Amino acid sequence: MLAGRALTFLFVLPIFLVSLTIHEYAHAWMAYRYGDDTAKRMGRLTLNPLAHISLLGTIIMPFLVHFGWAKPIPVNFSILTKKQIFKVAAAGPLANILLALILAGAFHLCSLEAIPLLGDFVLVAILLNIMLAVLNLIPVPPLDGSRLVYALLKSPQAANAYNKFGRYGIFILIAFLLLGGLQKVVLPLFELFCTLLRLPLHNLLSG
Repeated sequence: MLAGRALTFLFVLPIFLVSLTIHEYAHAWMAYRYGDDTAKRMGRLTLNPLAHISLLGTIIMPFLVHFGWAKPIPVNFSILTKKQIFKVAAAGPLANILLALILAGAFHLCSLEAIPLLGDFVLVAILLNIMLAVLNLIPVPPLDGSRLVYALLKSPQAANAYNKFGRYGIFILIAFLLLGGLQKVVLPLFELFCTLLRLPLHNLLSG
């Protein structure tokens, strides 16, 4: 059983690293575009996965529970407008969605479903990028969706209240997951994307 888990981990890890790297790079690039060079000065405006790896979040947790994260990109939100904050926050999930669309196009156009190992590899990459995008759109700190909501708030009072809410974000997120938020909210959106892209999920389920 441990050997099977290790093989699965080694199969998925390169996909996970590349997907997280593109996600974080998109945040860094968008922030730099609007004059925030924080990520660049810290060596994070790069497509080198080593710059974005968190030992706990990128290696240990994915191996143990199939869930993980990269080191968050440092952004100086105080020098950005709300419109710019929205774009910086949206850049990560949008990068994952764009990558999923490109890979899905290649999957169908090149008939990769008929090539077992390569087809499964590309299919997992598509699914993982969709899941990263959907998960990060949850409007609870520290996820990207919380910054999107904050950027849309018009009144200072609402923004301050949301910032206070953000202090308890990690606890709210845990409660959300424990109360079935993954099954009731995240998975339906994930399945909708898969249906729209006509992804053959039975390939993986039967494997």
